[in-house]
Amino acid sequence: MKQLQRPRRNRKNAGVRELVAETHLNTAQLIYPVFVCEGSNVESPIKTLAGQSRWSPDLLSKQIAKWKKLGISHYALFPQVPENKKTPDAREALNDNGLLPQVIKRLKDDHPEINLFTDIALDPYSSDGHDGLVKDGEILNDETVSVLAEMAVKQAEWGTDWVAPSDMMDGRVGAIRKALDSAGYTKTSILAYSAKYASSFYGPFRDALQSAPKAGDKKTYQMDPRNSREALREVKLDIAEGADMVMVKPGLPYLDIIAKIKSFSSVPVAAYNVSGEYAMIKAASAAGALNEDRAILETAYAFRRAGADVILTYFAPDIARLLSGEL
Repeated sequence: MKQLQRPRRNRKNAGVRELVAETHLNTAQLIYPVFVCEGSNVESPIKTLAGQSRWSPDLLSKQIAKWKKLGISHYALFPQVPENKKTPDAREALNDNGLLPQVIKRLKDDHPEINLFTDIALDPYSSDGHDGLVKDGEILNDETVSVLAEMAVKQAEWGTDWVAPSDMMDGRVGAIRKALDSAGYTKTSILAYSAKYASSFYGPFRDALQSAPKAGDKKTYQMDPRNSREALREVKLDIAEGADMVMVKPGLPYLDIIAKIKSFSSVPVAAYNVSGEYAMIKAASAAGALNEDRAILETAYAFRRAGADVILTYFAPDIARLLSGEL
């Protein structure tokens, strides 16, 4: 019996596979999340994130000079704020002489062509470790949104290209857009963490910033992992309020959410390949359970196949090297 249909013909050699590949990946689609700390000439390795470090502004600038050669031009900055500067009102977030404005200025002076994404949430600056203001155990929404809008204007003033609200407070994208426009920062873009789930995969990140909640959890504002329609609602609201890009976080357990959002979104869709996902691949590789390089690329292609236009990933330098054939 003759077989008329032989799909394997389109997989018979590397050239054909490349010719008919449905999904493509390049370094221009990557944002590298990096951790910054106070001081000079400081590189502080992060125990739970093998291969990642906290960098002082001077050393981070030197590293970016190297990463740029790989084609990485987008960076998300996450500051580790000393405990003695954290307060219930998170006022350090508005400090013109704080760590974040120093880093932004240094990087923009040294590398004016790169794009910087800066986080809008209170947890790195809060003694409570929550993304919002806390009163009697409750995370206050509207009061927090007012502070977040102030943060956004400050960060735009300091020179960031994108503000990235990760707090999941209701109405914050609209308030931030209004505040930015009123202050004359109409060119400052908003990357909204629109579908951010209350996930178990954030552990290494919180360790890196020492920003875990001191009491309770984040389930009253981050999303329930059991829900998908809620994610679509959140995204539609953020787009209507002025988001220039929307994001799903974490990435791998929520590929279905990425695909659903991509089907209707009028703005680019990002996926965050979060710290726990990174740590799992690193640990499995160290144990000899998988090939790290192949797992890194397979993961990145999964995000792209699901519909992500942009990927935030700690593997950004590795992906860049793999795509260039250096590894």
